[in-house]
Amino acid sequence: MQNVARLTTALATAGALVLTTPAGAHAGAIGSTPVRTFEYSVGGVTMKVPTGCMFTHIVRGSGRKITYQNAGVDCAFVGALSSGFCNWRIDFTYADTDNRSYRTSRGKTHSECKIDPMRNNSPQTLPRYGKACAHLYVNGVRRVSQCHHITK
Repeated sequence: MQNVARLTTALATAGALVLTTPAGAHAGAIGSTPVRTFEYSVGGVTMKVPTGCMFTHIVRGSGRKITYQNAGVDCAFVGALSSGFCNWRIDFTYADTDNRSYRTSRGKTHSECKIDPMRNNSPQTLPRYGKACAHLYVNGVRRVSQCHHITK
C-alpha cells in the first residue's frame, strides 16, 4: 500500500512538472460575430441576407508576429438557403493601442455570389501592438467586423 502511495505521488509530481514547464510563447484568437440581416441590390435585383450567418476571424502567432490569419462567413439554417453574398470582399486592418489605424490589407472584390466567402492573409510582423480586425464588405458597404487585441 505504501508503494502505491509513493508511485501515485511521483506520477502526480511528474505530471505537474510537465504542465508547468515553459514552452515557446504562442498565441491565437478565434472570434465570431453574427451577420445582421440586410438587403442590397445587384443588377436591379434585391438580395436579402437572413439571420443565421456568422463572421469568424482567426489569428495565430506570437507577440507582434502573425503566422496565420483567416476570416470568413459560415451560414446555417435559413442563412444557408440564401443566395449568399455578392460583390464581396474581406479587408484586414491593424491599429495601434491608441486605436489609430496604420495598415490595411484590402481584399479583392468578388463579383460572384458566394454563401461562404473567405480570405486568408499572409504572415507578417506588426510594427506595434494594438489590434487586428477583419471586415466583410458587401456591395461596397461594411456589414460586419471582428477584432482581436494583439498584446505582449
